[in-house]
Amino acid sequence: MEQKFKIEGMSCGHCVMAVEKSLNQLNLIKKKVKIGSAKVKFDPEIVSELEIKNKIEEAGYKVVQ
Repeated sequence: MEQKFKIEGMSCGHCVMAVEKSLNQLNLIKKKVKIGSAKVKFDPEIVSELEIKNKIEEAGYKVVQ
């Protein structure tokens, strides 16, 4: 499954790195993070959309969908 998350509060490369670092804790197939969004490919039987959202928010940003 592939999902795009719109993220508020990101403004620089450090923000991108913070979100990537947080998402690295999950067993994702693929991720592409840029300022304002994250495109994530994952197996919904292993990782839920809510877990991904929570990891982004743990990094200090707000997911808006």
